[in-house]
Amino acid sequence: MTSEGFGNLRVLSLESRRSREMGVLIANHGGQPTVVASTREVPSGPNAEESAFAQGLVHDQFQVVIFMTGVGTRALAQAIEPSCPREQFVAALSKVTVVARGPKPVTVLREFGVPVTLTVAEPNTWREILHTLDQNAETAPLKGTHVAVQEHGVPSRELYAGLAERGALVFPVPVYKWAPPEDAEPLRRAIGDLARGNFDVVLFTSSVQLHHLFRFADEMGQHEEVAGGLRRAVVGSIGPVTSETLREYGISPDLEPSHPKMGFLVKELAERSAELRQHKKGS
Repeated sequence: MTSEGFGNLRVLSLESRRSREMGVLIANHGGQPTVVASTREVPSGPNAEESAFAQGLVHDQFQVVIFMTGVGTRALAQAIEPSCPREQFVAALSKVTVVARGPKPVTVLREFGVPVTLTVAEPNTWREILHTLDQNAETAPLKGTHVAVQEHGVPSRELYAGLAERGALVFPVPVYKWAPPEDAEPLRRAIGDLARGNFDVVLFTSSVQLHHLFRFADEMGQHEEVAGGLRRAVVGSIGPVTSETLREYGISPDLEPSHPKMGFLVKELAERSAELRQHKKGS
């Protein structure tokens, strides 16, 4: 049911995987949606790290395995299936401490029949992962422990450093990487519109959206104009990791939702868009 919400404001989202859903959400909350893909998931395997992970897992070389994303969990299981069949994968994981970063990997692991030892609470950043492990040091001791981490597109340097500080031996497993969209013209047009101030609200649901936005803005010679457009617009960030990336580009996010979910982000930003716009104009 359509609500006043955004009040017909022009809303830009760079969501790729769930672009249609994002457009519907924005429209249902009273906005004029422009949703353009900024990223594309490209499988990085089968690769040497995945093969080494499979061998290490079946030979009991890992004591802790951290799954970062549901998509990555499924992709990793599929990539190593020729050398580590699903039954063997599940049996091996049943003997180690399995840590899931939030509900999406939990869903996939339970679908496979893998028991989840620890689930990381929202907002599911590297800080919460380390805090969860610290709180369960007896269940999952880290000193001298081999820890495999299913990467989620980019390495989590802070997580690896924190694990190493606690004495763990970290083995990252890249599963997929983020690439620009195959057709980048819609993104370029959106960048031009953003540089001209044609959007009132901009939503970010991942850090990689920002990296790709500014990568293309740099190629177009419009970095400063895009940064200016973002500073004039109301900017919504899905959570702390994305907010940190925004600040690295000199952009202060105006809102993080109460839960790091797309629906919460759109709903709460729509409810506060008029107030936030007025505040930005005043400042």
